[in-house]
Amino acid sequence: MTRDYQARCVWPVEAELGEGPMWSAAEEKLYFVDIMSGHLHAWRPADGARQTWSLPDYICWLIPRRDGDGFMAGLRDRVVRLWVEPQLRIEPLDLPLGLAHGIRLNDAKADRHGHLWFGSMHNIEKHRPLGRLFRLAPDITVTEHERNVHICNGPAFSTDGERMLHTDSYTAEVFAYPLDGQGAPAQPRRLWRSFDASTEGSPDGMTFDSAGGVWIAQWGGGRVCRYLPDGTLDAVVSLPVSQPSSCAYGGPHLTTLYITTAREDLTPDQLAAQPLAGALFAVELDIPGLPPAHFGE
Repeated sequence: MTRDYQARCVWPVEAELGEGPMWSAAEEKLYFVDIMSGHLHAWRPADGARQTWSLPDYICWLIPRRDGDGFMAGLRDRVVRLWVEPQLRIEPLDLPLGLAHGIRLNDAKADRHGHLWFGSMHNIEKHRPLGRLFRLAPDITVTEHERNVHICNGPAFSTDGERMLHTDSYTAEVFAYPLDGQGAPAQPRRLWRSFDASTEGSPDGMTFDSAGGVWIAQWGGGRVCRYLPDGTLDAVVSLPVSQPSSCAYGGPHLTTLYITTAREDLTPDQLAAQPLAGALFAVELDIPGLPPAHFGE
């Protein structure tokens, strides 16, 4: 029997495209981004403290570094090192991504080997399969692993580290990659699950929990769902907004699932019916998550 949960709003931030939630255990904060606005947000649940940094460009994702020295971040078309203390500072990396005009970065996750996986997509013509999937090694070498993706989204790594799930949100498909002992794809990807975008929403950002289930934000569906390893629906988190974009575990015991949402492309009537569109949500779950993986050796 499917379990049902209701998410609560913890910050009505009105993000145009909220994305990339990432829990910092050391700071007891949740970081997330508003891509098009160039805003990096942080929220501390212990006292409700909020912080916002404004960047001169899109910010698509934020990944912690294993050495604790700032973060890795994806801007519109480049990967950078980023620090927020004592003040915002950005240091570009010279990576041979070869992104064409109109292509931007989109969604990222580190694996347990310290690699950083990130995707790209066309910023306007999302129907064109111009996105790619990259892997950045700790020595700052980058490898392309997939191309001809429309909206490259949701990399997530299984509890045992032996499988990666990856999404093309435009086609509403999630693919699985078996990984070898070094975290590289051992075989070509296979289709893991197709979604009916008209009834379920399109799969977007995702995260695994400690029991091997995967929670997937379903854009347009107004929910985040847990699936078993075989793709069976197990639990549903309902939201009062239609466009959940990503999710990540946080909190002192990693039992809170944080959910980013978006206002992007909603009509005035839809926004009036969804006053919390773009807000940050949270839900308490009985299955804890996994701590976020860090980039670097």
